[in-house]
Amino acid sequence: MRSESSPGDPEKERRKIKCVKKMKDIMIGYYMEAKSAAATGKKVAWITSGGPVEPLIAMGVIPVYPENHGAMIGAGKMGVDLCEKAEEMGYPRDLCSYARADIACSTVNGGPIGGLPKPDFLICCNNICGTVLKWYEVQARYYNVPLFIFDTPFIHTEFTNEARTYVTRQMEDYIMFLEEVCGIKMDHDKMNDVGKLSIQSMKLWQDVLDTTMHKPAPMSAFDAFFHLALIVTLRGTQIVVDYYIELLDEMKQRIAGEISMVPDEQYRLLWDNLPVWYKTRWLSEKFASHHACLVADTYTSAWSGVVHLLDENNILESMAMAYTSVYINISIDRMFEKIKTMVKKYDIDGMVMHSNRSCKPYSFGQYDLRKMIANEMNLPVLIIEADMVDERSFSKGQIETRIDAFMELLKQ
Repeated sequence: MRSESSPGDPEKERRKIKCVKKMKDIMIGYYMEAKSAAATGKKVAWITSGGPVEPLIAMGVIPVYPENHGAMIGAGKMGVDLCEKAEEMGYPRDLCSYARADIACSTVNGGPIGGLPKPDFLICCNNICGTVLKWYEVQARYYNVPLFIFDTPFIHTEFTNEARTYVTRQMEDYIMFLEEVCGIKMDHDKMNDVGKLSIQSMKLWQDVLDTTMHKPAPMSAFDAFFHLALIVTLRGTQIVVDYYIELLDEMKQRIAGEISMVPDEQYRLLWDNLPVWYKTRWLSEKFASHHACLVADTYTSAWSGVVHLLDENNILESMAMAYTSVYINISIDRMFEKIKTMVKKYDIDGMVMHSNRSCKPYSFGQYDLRKMIANEMNLPVLIIEADMVDERSFSKGQIETRIDAFMELLKQ
């Protein structure tokens, strides 16, 4: 971010989000508990980021997310080495870089925390992509542990009653699977309590994201990428609720104190797709140098997008709707409607789409979406080509030129 003051000066310190330290402490404690699970007698489940975590929390199982770990690998600039290791094992470069990094990591205990704890079983939900099915099958064979596959039908037009019944029955099957592998019965009262905390945390997370409706925005999408971790990993716990209450309070204080994330914010942008984890700071500073703030994104809002439709008195059906209705499990037409809503809500001046080499379901429809946005909304759209973890797919010079040209277009 361009600043008229030097690093470490009071103005720069004033703009920092104070909750970051607490967030880091919570995540350190979470990974320490997961890594010591074998010694404490707790079970560990690896689960996809879009998978139903609430039953695990209710059963006292520690959920671990290889995709979250993949993001940490990307942010730590460890992606290329692990991806190349996976390619040496026979996995093609076209495969998702999260999958490549995770598969390779298991063989060398690599990554920023020395590898993930060994899973007792795996939970795979296909609402985010088809790659996870084969990825989790590979890992289930490698660790010789059970795998439960949770199937969510694609939503072309609406979440039908048939889909609701189908996915709700799978929630029941999922609980039966957990009872078998854990050797205990589900406490359904506890499950309901966890579900209510989950819905509460989703509402709070959306409230946090909505603070960027204020001009200037007290945070950016790049900050949301960081603070998203808790709604993914520990959703359904009091820890998440308490943290987002504190973060929301800080955002309100920043608004009251006129503390913006981007000095002299003039342009408000919407981000689409996963972050480029190894270049988040550079991208943030690059856009900020043009007085542009990415105030919203389609990625972090995916964990709270349908919270207004959920019923805390009917947890299983609510979870069925929530996990089936995630952003990349819906049609292009429905995506477009969501984008239109966000553009109006956050008063967006332009959109930035990350054409992500790794995430095909998220990226394939972007050129169609760009045409729809241009034709109906007359909104400028920038598409940058990269990868979320593998730095070999990032051309800094090319992307910098595209950003500069895009911002000049907005300024006209």
